[in-house]
Formats: sequence, structure tokens, C-alpha cells
Amino acid sequence: MDEYIPTIGLEVHAELKTRTKMFCDSKNDPDETRPNFNVCPICMAHPGTLPVINKEAVRHVLRVGLAVSGELADITFFDRKNYFYPDIPKGYQISQYKYPLVKGGELNGVALERVHLEEDTARSIHEGEKSLIDFNRAGVPLMELVTKPVIHSFEEAVAFGREFQLVLRYLGASEANMEKGEMRMEANISLSPSIAEAGKNGKLGTKVEVKNLNSFKAVQGAIAYEIKRQGALLKKGEKVIQETRGWNEAKGETFSQRIKEESHDYRYFPDPDLPKLKLSDIPEFAPEELHPTMPELPKERRLRYLQLGVRKEDAAAYLANEELGRFFEASIKDFGNDPKLIQLSSNYITSDLVGLYEGRKIAIDPQDFAMLVRMAAASKVSSRGAKDILATMMEREGSPEEIAEREGLLQKSNEGELEAIANRVIVENREVVLEYKNGKKTALQFLVGQGMKISKGSANPEGLRKALEKIL
Repeated sequence: MDEYIPTIGLEVHAELKTRTKMFCDSKNDPDETRPNFNVCPICMAHPGTLPVINKEAVRHVLRVGLAVSGELADITFFDRKNYFYPDIPKGYQISQYKYPLVKGGELNGVALERVHLEEDTARSIHEGEKSLIDFNRAGVPLMELVTKPVIHSFEEAVAFGREFQLVLRYLGASEANMEKGEMRMEANISLSPSIAEAGKNGKLGTKVEVKNLNSFKAVQGAIAYEIKRQGALLKKGEKVIQETRGWNEAKGETFSQRIKEESHDYRYFPDPDLPKLKLSDIPEFAPEELHPTMPELPKERRLRYLQLGVRKEDAAAYLANEELGRFFEASIKDFGNDPKLIQLSSNYITSDLVGLYEGRKIAIDPQDFAMLVRMAAASKVSSRGAKDILATMMEREGSPEEIAEREGLLQKSNEGELEAIANRVIVENREVVLEYKNGKKTALQFLVGQGMKISKGSANPEGLRKALEKIL
């Protein structure tokens, strides 16, 4: 449907890491398996109970605001978002409407509208003809980030979601595991004939919201399906209905849930049980107090890795895998800015170490690993020998020098030793030698490989090549 331009806005919900829930002291534990265990009169909405704001949840959202370069509020308050559904026991959700904690900002090239704080709903479990409600999640601090409608493909949407997930984890604000429901995405999708038309007077096509997308695969699939579905309707001259739709993973398609509500349908008004917050009067919420607590953010670390000469895909692996990233940082600590050692270290980690440690802890001292990299860079061991030493190191069987000595993997550069290996290769591979003498130059590489095999990777490959050429 190339004749139509998709415009997408995202809403991302993330459960925050706090000891207790948003407005009560019930435990915030996403791993609790006993239903309705972490509950109390407040999160169950018993009459006469009063909520109290969770300070740590507010702090998390303000630090997210700093990470996305948003405008932190001076005055903020909570509103009641009124709607009836079994998973919201009060008959309203405490959220923020006109005065969010954060306005504006930008992440991964996407402009943001706002970041605000609310409480999560209970979890609905549907079994056949009956539905069950687990209130363990009811009242958990939930941060909502809303982008501006400036995204034009599912690739951009997924990239944004992945980057935001990294930011949340780096800040310690949320584990953001989508498979656990700790981060959920919603996509507002519309089509217009052109970008110019989409931007004219701020007018976009009719918006359809797809809710509760709990994986990046679902985000990709739902957006792609909606673009195709809406495009087909417009091409036939039919109208797109403004509605809320769900995503059926098994069928790979969206389905209608309800006609889309407008903000006035929720009858927002300030919650009378919660005070307005003047954040400038709360010392620990001052930007000068929050800035020193900020870690190196993913975009900053990514840039630093790239400037060190690390490949883009390797940098992505270190950002996504905390243990791998820590090991890389520790292993290059004494390399200064030597690009050869840093790149070689990264190559061995992502090409070899990753395969060795799958499902286990990295059982190698970073300093021993750095020594192995230095040995490989100085041609004390061959690339093949370094890989073998690394595998042995993973089994905690000594330092790289000890293993190389014990296994005979120290690279042979002595001319006499290399000529002896070359002579043996020539005797054992007479047909290939004949091919080489008849002009097939690639045969020499095969002969070098055979020599490396005979020496168990300990021969200097360049020296071996010269010895073979000399004899031949």
C-alpha cells in the first residue's frame, strides 16, 4: 500500500521496580505466584481507605525524564480516570492527565509527548466460560510514556521499544521483561495519502489503537497488519473506524475490541485524596540531586564503544547482555585506546566466548582473558590456538600461558621447526603439491591448513607459508 503513508504513535507502559505498590504498602513482587496474596484494603478499594504516594516511583519517572531530556514538572498532581471494568476495583484508575511528571523529550530520534505515573490494573485470567481476577498486580506503579505521532514504520517502532527497554534497565527503573508483562506497548496507527497531507493542519488519518502488545514480534506484526488492513479499506473507498483492537498472535491479525474512547469519556478530575506535589520543594527531586545518580546511558555507551572501533553488532550485544558488557569492559581496562587489542578482544568475546558460556556464568578472569588477547596479538599463539586455550580456560584449567605451554600451543616461529612441518605436509599431500606446481595457487592455502593441523595450531602461519614456498 505504497500510496498511503503510515503514521504511528506509541504508548509504552512499564511496571516500576519498587519495594511496595504505588499507593499502599503491599509488596510489589512480579514473581509472586499465589493469586491475591500481595493485597490490602487500599489496593482492593475498601471504603474509607486513603492512598499515599510512593516516593521511589516518582523518583524513577523523574530520572527517566532526565534520560530522555524531557522537561521535569514543578507542580504535578494525580487524576481519577473513571471507567468500569472488573480489573479496576475502585471504578477508576489513579493516573495523571493535564500535569504529568515529564513533558517532551526525545529518544532514539523519536519526539516524546509525555511521561506520567499511574497504577496498574489487576490481571484478568480467562478460562473457558469463566474469568478470574488476580489483584497482586493491582496498584503496582506503572509508568506510561507517550510518543508524538512521528513514527512511520514498524522497524522504527521496534527500535524505539528496544532502546527504551535498555534505558529502563540501565536506570534500574524496571526489568521491563515483556514476557512477564512488565513492559507493554500500544500502537496508534493511521494512514494518510502523503506525509504532506499528514502534516497539514496537524490532520492525520483515522486512528486505530492496538493494545497490549507484549513482545517486539507482536509490535511488528500488529503494525504491519494494520497498515495492510487500513490501506485495503481506503483503496476500496471505505472508511477506517476509530476503534481499539487487539492482536491475535496465532492468526497474525488484529481484531476489533471496542469503539475508541475519547479523553472526555473518562471524566478526568484531580484525585481529592492525594496532594498536589510541588517538586521544587522536595530536595531529593531537584535536578541537581538527580543528575549525579544517572548512569552512563545506552546511547552514550554505544557511542563510546563505536569510537573504540568495536563493531556495531558487538556493541549491541554488550548493551543487551549485562554480564557480557561487564566482562568486555573489564577485559579492555588496561588496553588504553589500543584499537588492535580492543577489537581483537571483542572479536574473541562475540565469536567464541559467547558460544562457550551459553547457559553458564563466564568462569574466566578478565585479566587472564586480556593476557590471551595480548598473546594472540603478539603471535605467541595462533588464532586457532587462542580459541583452544579459551575453551580450556572456561573449564578453569589454568592461565593462558600455562595452558599454551602444557598443550604445546605456543606458536612455533623457528625456521628449522617450520621447515620440518612443511616437509611432512609435502610428503603427505603429493596430489595437492602437484596442483600447486601446475599453477593452482589456492592449493598453497590448503597446504598451510594441513601444517596448522599437524602442529595443533602452534605453527606461525605466515612462517609456515614461507617455508612451504621455499621448499616448493
